[in-house]
Amino acid sequence: MAIGRLNRRLRNEREDDSLTLNQLSALGALERLGPTPVGELAAHERVRPPSMTRIISNLEELGLVVREPHPVDRRLAVVRITEAGLGKTAADRKRRNAWLANQLRTLTPEERKQLRDVLPILEKLTRS
Repeated sequence: MAIGRLNRRLRNEREDDSLTLNQLSALGALERLGPTPVGELAAHERVRPPSMTRIISNLEELGLVVREPHPVDRRLAVVRITEAGLGKTAADRKRRNAWLANQLRTLTPEERKQLRDVLPILEKLTRS
């Protein structure tokens, strides 16, 4: 429950309300994955391909992503994040990190130690 509330709170600290959470998530995935076919991106983000196509079309109109031919299969296209898209994700991350750093400063040394101790367990849970 607490992790879900923290996640929601971090989402509320977005840099730019003009993008939906799904659009920001897709940009972040493209930043991590590199150029990716729409179908693979949809699977990664756990949305249907038509929904991802709409998300990508909107991001493309904003100049945050571009579609390019697939390097091997010319029937497919890959989506790549642009410099403007990277700027959006960096600004968003900076704002959320600043909020989180401010919150962490309110913790006692013992609370920070407890948090450091639990982080490997949380990492393990996110990989399973």
